[in-house]
Amino acid sequence: MLPIRDTVHARYFPFVNYLLIAANAVVFFIELGMPTQQLEQLIATFGLIPAKLVWSNPLTLVPLLTHMFLHSGWLHFVSNVWILFIFGDNVEDRLGSFRYLVFYILGGVGAGLLQSVLTTNPNLPAIGASGAIAAVMGAYFLFFPTARVITLIPLFFVPWFVEIPAIIYLGFWFVSQLFSGVLSLTMTQGMEVGGVAWWAHIGGFIMGLILAKPFEARRRRRIWYPDEYYPW
Repeated sequence: MLPIRDTVHARYFPFVNYLLIAANAVVFFIELGMPTQQLEQLIATFGLIPAKLVWSNPLTLVPLLTHMFLHSGWLHFVSNVWILFIFGDNVEDRLGSFRYLVFYILGGVGAGLLQSVLTTNPNLPAIGASGAIAAVMGAYFLFFPTARVITLIPLFFVPWFVEIPAIIYLGFWFVSQLFSGVLSLTMTQGMEVGGVAWWAHIGGFIMGLILAKPFEARRRRRIWYPDEYYPW
């Protein structure tokens, strides 16, 4: 199922969401221009390798942040920024731009931590924005459960567009990630199978559910009194 767009329109320009998309794009195009050996070194340095995390050495924790801006290829990059484009603007609208930026980073860090704890191959680097984006999806699930997600479902090579309630679309997505994550723990290579860090997705979504309400912007509603403008 490929999400095309949602039915919720943001009230304010999603400046930070577009900034995050742009940052991911810049880093990705830099990656494309690198020789293979240099790219591998970049991933080894800034990708999240659980075995290299040393809590007493803050420098080794930097990849918890930097891994969110690295991608392994076009499909990985495009799929991530597309999901962020669809769901991120409304979450930013609800949280406010600065809160949204902090929320996004914390979501990605939380996703990376769960990935590090549950990986069965601590020497395998994890890269990608999907953990942080999963946090955005978790917040969207909480804030806009009745929104509709216009979804493309290929039906015998015929495109079929359906409106799926966000609570069902995102709920199904989370359950599928959880199923795959649990299954990965029973395999010899764990999360190495398929090249997907399932627990980063799960951890990000849970972080989104936890942080969404505390980060929600408290906008004061102005009460309009007629005699404020027309005194008698």
